[in-house]
Amino acid sequence: MTALVLRKIVNDALAEVGISFEYPSGYKLKPRTTTWFENERGFGLRHYTTGREVYVVQTRMAGRLRTVTIAPATLITQHQAMTIARRVIAYAQVGHDPATDRARIRSAPRFDDFLDEYWRRWSPKWKASTLATHGVYRRLYLDHAFTGIFIDELNEAHVSKWFAALNDETGPGAANRCLNILANMLAKAESWGYRLENTNPCRAVRPNRKRRCERFLSSAELARLGKVLAEDRASEDQLKVVVAAAITLLLLTGCRSGEVAGLQWPDVRGNRLKLRDSKTGPRTVWLGDEARAVMAALPRQKSVLWLFWNPVLRKPVLRLTNHWPSIRKRAQLTGVRLHDLRHTFASHAAMNKETLPMIGRLLGHRSTQSTSRYAHLDDVHLLEAAEEIGSVIGQMIASAGGAPISDPSMLRTSEC
Repeated sequence: MTALVLRKIVNDALAEVGISFEYPSGYKLKPRTTTWFENERGFGLRHYTTGREVYVVQTRMAGRLRTVTIAPATLITQHQAMTIARRVIAYAQVGHDPATDRARIRSAPRFDDFLDEYWRRWSPKWKASTLATHGVYRRLYLDHAFTGIFIDELNEAHVSKWFAALNDETGPGAANRCLNILANMLAKAESWGYRLENTNPCRAVRPNRKRRCERFLSSAELARLGKVLAEDRASEDQLKVVVAAAITLLLLTGCRSGEVAGLQWPDVRGNRLKLRDSKTGPRTVWLGDEARAVMAALPRQKSVLWLFWNPVLRKPVLRLTNHWPSIRKRAQLTGVRLHDLRHTFASHAAMNKETLPMIGRLLGHRSTQSTSRYAHLDDVHLLEAAEEIGSVIGQMIASAGGAPISDPSMLRTSEC
């Protein structure tokens, strides 16, 4: 079956509804965009910059992706165009022969082969940390996941079964991460011509619900942690001094643990840090007097670039999470993660009435939506804000001639 055969199928179907339409040979329209109907795979409406709209059908035939124009929207209804699209797709699916199968095998690779191609073509764009993490997920959960299945045959049933089994093997967060990797792979399969547009089966699979962590340290908890860190910074154990300084810097800057652990002395530029890399790329971290004092007190080793150096093992302290449990236990901070110190920085900034855009810049966020997850307020500050706003509105009401509402006799407590 060739593209000409599909074109003839469309023309015959149009003739049945009394429409004769065909573009002149060599006729080309200007650039366009296509809207694909969600409930009908391969059926779409193409919009041109001239205002013209044309129904199209897209299907895989002989291993190649074919797009066939049905007719302009001015000549045919959506229902008629959809009926023709279904006929074209049905013919393309059943009208194959062994030669077509061989061509399809050569064009659309099996999942394992496409996984190798995707990694070869796309992984060079990833950061080293992303490559390492994705490499682990690939080895554990993607290699041999869909053995023998062609990349264009992968459907919702395959992905749903794989994701359900994945949740039995690992945690919900890791399962979501693997699903995201697979979704990106299949999106590339579409853009590289191996799959039909708008057929990514991962869209139909509901990811696991994300656990919202809204933990930040209160003033009392900060005082306990500060006492422990001060004791360690004054210790004669050089490793304790280095680790305590690093964790103190996390609190004072809101940086991620990896950003602080990877610091080198050339990154320190007066009252700021020039991070060579972070989750959102290179960025600047501004330092207050307290943060600069912590770094100034660090012992410096000859010919060592790293700020936080393990003098016993003669290597940098890159994993602060290994040292956090003992410090957390001494400070009586049960269940507090090291990343919660970043939440604490943002939350206390919010309680000191810093704006979300300002907090976002301090944390290195690209959007305030990310910042809003970190900026929490405790009940005392919420009550103060409510009283302050209520007082302002109450004064406005009174100045407009209304009765004052701040009479203590009118106040009563209620629980709801």
